[in-house]
Amino acid sequence: MPEKLSIVGIGGTTSPGSSTEQALKIALRAAEAEGAQVTLFDGATLAALPHYAHGAAAHSTEAARLVEAVRHAHGLVVASPGYHGSISGLVKNAIDYIEETAKDSRVYLDGLPVGLIVTAYGWQATGSTLATMRSIVHALRGWPTPLGAAIRSVSGMFRDGQCSDPGAAMQLDLVGRQVAEFARLRRAAPAILSTGPVEE
Repeated sequence: MPEKLSIVGIGGTTSPGSSTEQALKIALRAAEAEGAQVTLFDGATLAALPHYAHGAAAHSTEAARLVEAVRHAHGLVVASPGYHGSISGLVKNAIDYIEETAKDSRVYLDGLPVGLIVTAYGWQATGSTLATMRSIVHALRGWPTPLGAAIRSVSGMFRDGQCSDPGAAMQLDLVGRQVAEFARLRRAAPAILSTGPVEE
């Protein structure tokens, strides 16, 4: 039996149970329903990370755990609030720790599917933040999934792990499923999705 797909979720805010964190959990449940094993790094965990600097993971248990989880991941789901039209500092700091994989045999997120989620109070912030996150994933050699969830979050939309907006819930479910599906395809044919040099 092949090992279970490992999907890592990164996201949230300093507010426990934030819309961003609940949205991420919905997407991860969808990946889990596709047979993946999920690991969540929520807002509280991200808040405990030191500001990234080269080698910082050696001095933080949570940072080391994050880097190791990413190293062994078959796919990621990253969720950020839209702060002033862009990704939050909290989430960006966590992503910066992926630099620790720069000299690994699989550099950064090379060839990995990455699902993206943005929650914000206005549509403008969701669009610009999602575009920024896609650029970051491309820089890390990852593959953003075809759908990125842009959620205009209103009060009461997320409660007890559920989303009351059917359209938003469908987006989040699809992001999680796409990451699991593409991770499964990549494992079956890794050479096709790798962005590394191709031998002739």
